[in-house]
Amino acid sequence: MPDRPDSGRPGPITESEAEARVRGICFKTGPPRRLGVELEWFVQDLRDPSLPLDPDRFSAATHALRALPLRSALTFEPGGQLELSSPPATTLSGLVDCAAGDLRLVRTALRGHGLALAGHGHHPWLPPRRLLTAPRYAAMERYFDRSGPAGRAMMCATASLQICLDAGHEEPGPLGFGRRWHLAHLLGAVLVAAFANSPLRQGRPTGWRSTRQAVWSALDPGRCLAPPEALDPRASWAAYALDAGVMCVRSPEGPWRVPERLTFREWVRGGLPTPPTLDDLSYHLTTLFPPVRPRGHLELRMIDAQSGDDGWLVPLAVTAALFDDPEASETVHRAVKPLAETAGAAPAPRNPLWRHAARHGLGDPELHAAALTCFAAAQEALPRLDAPTGVRDAVAAFVDRYVARGRCPADDVLDRHPGKEGDPR
Repeated sequence: MPDRPDSGRPGPITESEAEARVRGICFKTGPPRRLGVELEWFVQDLRDPSLPLDPDRFSAATHALRALPLRSALTFEPGGQLELSSPPATTLSGLVDCAAGDLRLVRTALRGHGLALAGHGHHPWLPPRRLLTAPRYAAMERYFDRSGPAGRAMMCATASLQICLDAGHEEPGPLGFGRRWHLAHLLGAVLVAAFANSPLRQGRPTGWRSTRQAVWSALDPGRCLAPPEALDPRASWAAYALDAGVMCVRSPEGPWRVPERLTFREWVRGGLPTPPTLDDLSYHLTTLFPPVRPRGHLELRMIDAQSGDDGWLVPLAVTAALFDDPEASETVHRAVKPLAETAGAAPAPRNPLWRHAARHGLGDPELHAAALTCFAAAQEALPRLDAPTGVRDAVAAFVDRYVARGRCPADDVLDRHPGKEGDPR
């Protein structure tokens, strides 16, 4: 489900029109039926993953990949990370078949260029280096550079597994959109902890199980933190979107402008000589990166990319089960609701709960207890969702290897890479 701003209408947009537009598109309600996944991977040398990626070699490989008959949308992040965004599926098994088939095609094509995919939340060996020169990424780099190096690390050295779920029913209840929105932010910390897979930066432990999450928590709070909890999620998201800084003003010629401390609301009120259009608002929404992003559906963005050919199956299956099975959703909501006291008033991912998840993984006792309940509920729900036997087996193996023992994938990495801790940013 990649970002595709709509064409909008010509002419300026008013503040009330902007707010109404955001409120109208952020949660499209109805029975939860569809599911999607966005898989990000680092592209690396097949024989020596510590080598920097040669731009010419990367360009040749991307040209070959774009000729493949993929069902998923193929895009690339600024540092060359490859992303496959599946089309929406109505069943978990259908989604798995689609994503797995596309991954096989991509891996085969990359091997022909001596390259491979690698799943890490943060690149474990190389410093951030931008390979893509699109105006969007040049403007983004300038925007984030104003507040330190975390922006370049996010853009070029992180990768995630993003799960897309329908917003849910308009009416309250286990599958209501308000409950699912709230659940995503509490369960998100459990998902960060359970699937943390980025403890290294340039070959050294950082002190975080999820260095990726540590990097994201250091970024612009107005576009990378969660909006405040509110009784009306639509109003809360609309206010968040309009009060976020304008990252860039697009231009058909030359570099895009990067305004200094200008929110979209201020732009609408005359902050720049040229007022924004509906298309500018649509584009602005694609530059907001909270851990849960409402795009009609819910986009969960907090999970580290996973290692191995099929490591991505487990977070996808567990998340789908916990959100789309009513019984599991109710069980998990009761299990994670007490975590709100630990979370406090600060929005994710800077509140204590999310920081504990990123730093300690399932070594945090409270998160470990919640994870045990969540994964047990998911295992019970997966047969009701007709999940393939291989997916259920993968979840069971993950529970035995990690969840039951209070570990996460990052702990395996640290077991193999002892060393002095450094700075994750």
